[in-house]
Amino acid sequence: MDMETRNVVIIGAGPAGYAAGLYAGRAQLEPLLITGRELGGQLTLTLDVENYPGYGGKDAAELISTFQRQAEEFGTETRIDYVTNVDFENHPFTITAESGAEVAAKSVIVATGSSPRMLGVPGEELVGKGVSYCATCDGFFFREQRVIVVGGGDAAVEEALFLTRFASEVIIVHRRDQLRANPTIQERAFKNDKVKMIWDTVVDEILGDDEAGVHAARLRNVKTDEVTDLPIDGVFIFIGHLPNTSLFEGKLDLDDQGYLITDRLQHTSVPGVFAGGDVQDHVFRQAITAAATGAAAAIETERFLAEHENRAYPGDSE
Repeated sequence: MDMETRNVVIIGAGPAGYAAGLYAGRAQLEPLLITGRELGGQLTLTLDVENYPGYGGKDAAELISTFQRQAEEFGTETRIDYVTNVDFENHPFTITAESGAEVAAKSVIVATGSSPRMLGVPGEELVGKGVSYCATCDGFFFREQRVIVVGGGDAAVEEALFLTRFASEVIIVHRRDQLRANPTIQERAFKNDKVKMIWDTVVDEILGDDEAGVHAARLRNVKTDEVTDLPIDGVFIFIGHLPNTSLFEGKLDLDDQGYLITDRLQHTSVPGVFAGGDVQDHVFRQAITAAATGAAAAIETERFLAEHENRAYPGDSE
């Protein structure tokens, strides 16, 4: 049986992937979007969505469904499957899925995102009910409440400072006796009356339930083993992110943190392979910026295909 051939295969079903599908679909490229393990990317870890322009709802699942519906209306085929191998050595590229299906792709857009490092403790499953991995996304919902931030690096301290705009008290819980964040950020935190520190301590359990949400964190001092339950309303976890790039190791250029390296036009190190979203962005990690880079990747994909196949690009002058 002949291998299926597609103009563009999009890997990933978050904001970047669906924005790429929308733009590629409108360009009549009939894109194939392979979802991966879940639809929505890190939006599935967000409490509500109030900061996506033009979206009047709050439910993240509703926004994800809207992304999918709009992309499919313009010709994107969404396929529930998981990519297990890519071959970028020859063109067309070969995409192999967990189902055993193989697709020949004239171009590829990588939108596999990243995943937050998790504590791996009981109660962490209360995401959206007091547990969050994004202060920018969820800080608004903790007005005049007491929250803890787990971590000690730049991201943790910066997010803690951001949370002081909303929370009544922000407590940084760190397993060491000093922060790893740069000195300038540390100084800002130490000078902020809303920020408190708990040193040499880890979170052993997040206490709460589906109905009432988080009400406390069980903390353990790593030097004394003393355990205390700290009453809180929210837990923000910032112990790092892991880009979902293991599939592309040795096939595309990665930076020292494992993120895909792209130029400002979303080109990767292989011509015809583009990337958008958190898989190549470890700075912003927002749905709106992911969607923007996904759209840009699709626009560049259309240009690549037009040049490769010697056909007119819609934006070219006659």
